[in-house]
Amino acid sequence: MFHALNVLKPPGMTSHDVVSFVRRVYQTKQVGHAGTLDPAAAGVLPVLLGRATRLVEYFADCSKSYRVELTFGYQTDTGDDTGAVIKSQDPPNLRFDQMEPVLRQFLGTQFQIPPVYSAIKVGGKKMYELARQGLEVQPEPRQITIQDIKLLRVQDNTILFDVECSKGTYIRSLCVDIGQAAGCPAVMSFLVRTRVGGFLLDTAATLEEIQTHPEICLTSPDLYLEHLPRLTIDQPLAAGFINGQKISAPPSRPDTANDTGDFLLRIYHGNRFIGIGKATAHGLIAPHKIFPTDR
Repeated sequence: MFHALNVLKPPGMTSHDVVSFVRRVYQTKQVGHAGTLDPAAAGVLPVLLGRATRLVEYFADCSKSYRVELTFGYQTDTGDDTGAVIKSQDPPNLRFDQMEPVLRQFLGTQFQIPPVYSAIKVGGKKMYELARQGLEVQPEPRQITIQDIKLLRVQDNTILFDVECSKGTYIRSLCVDIGQAAGCPAVMSFLVRTRVGGFLLDTAATLEEIQTHPEICLTSPDLYLEHLPRLTIDQPLAAGFINGQKISAPPSRPDTANDTGDFLLRIYHGNRFIGIGKATAHGLIAPHKIFPTDR
C-alpha cells in the first residue's frame, strides 16, 4: 500500500483518533499523519498509508493556511476558548480600519512563544502533561514566519481572518499576541485549517466519505510534494537510483536549496514516482528515500 488521504478532521477528535479510524477502515496498522490539529479544531489533516508513511518528514516544512476567529475580552491558560480564564477586560469597539494594521504587524519572520498546553516535549515529556500536573513550564521562543494575513470580518467582539504561516506556528499564540497588540486580552475561538502544502480543504474527504468510498478517497502521495522540484530520469539512471547509487544532479539550484547548496527532489522514471533524492553541491543526487516500481 502506497497512498495518501486528504482528511477533513471534524472538531472533537484528536489527530490520533483520525489515524485510528483510518486504520480500521483500511485494515492496516501502517498509518501516519502530517501536522497535528488540536481536538477542537477542524480542517485538513494529511494522512499517509503503508509505505507512504516514510514521506511524512517531507511534509514537515510545508506552509499551512488557516481561517481563524478571534474573540476579544478574555484570555485563557490554553490560548483558546476551552481553557480556564486568567484575564478579562471589556472588549473595545472594534473597527475594520483599526484592526487591519494590527494584523499586518505580524507579517514576516518573528519569534513566538508556544502555548504551555502544547505537545512540545520538555525533558522527554509533553508540555501539556507537565502543565496538567501543576508544574511550571517555560516554553522557549521559536522562529516562525507569517507569509500572509488577511482580515475578513469584524463583528461585535470578534474578528475573522485568514493566515498563511510556516511550520511550528501556533495560531492560539498568534491570537494571544494579536490581543496584546490591540490592548485587550483575546483567545482563539474557532479554527479551520484550509491547507497543508498541496492538501487543500476543497478536496478533503469527510470521515463519512472515507467510510463509504474508501478506495475513491485514496490518492498518490507524491502529488502533494510539489514544493520539491521534480526530476525525470531515464531507465539506466533510474535503475542506478533504485539500487542506491548516486546520479548526476541538474545544474541549477532551486530556491529550496539550503546554505550548503543541498536540496531535495522528487525523482520520476517517466510518470512513475520512484523516490526522493538529495542533490549536493558536488553535482550528484544521492537516494534519500527509494520507492521501487514494484510497490
